[in-house]
Amino acid sequence: MTQGAMVAAAIAVAALVPLAAGVAGVATGFGFLGAGDLPIGAASHARYLSGLLLGLGLASLWCAARLGERRGVFATLCLVVIVGGAARAVGLVVDGMPPWEHVAALVMELGVVPALLAASRTVPHT
Repeated sequence: MTQGAMVAAAIAVAALVPLAAGVAGVATGFGFLGAGDLPIGAASHARYLSGLLLGLGLASLWCAARLGERRGVFATLCLVVIVGGAARAVGLVVDGMPPWEHVAALVMELGVVPALLAASRTVPHT
């Protein structure tokens, strides 16, 4: 397996996280996080944000399929996730330690995603 294929495979595996969370959020609002019943406006916003997460996962899979051609798109997706992670980190400082699921998301956003972005830069442009 080439290095490019390994990077693409790692991206595809990592994309399962936003795909699963996005589908769960679209289906339940934030119920899958134990949020319980939300006001209609908040539930609508939760589903919208979950749809964005689902879209990030789908777009990441699309990029992984032809990473050499789609590195620029993948880099843009990564930067969006990193900005979101930075915003989550602000919340950690302002509001305190969130539940473990959110800490795990922060590790993905500010650890795994930047590592995948760096690895994607080693894949030759085609």
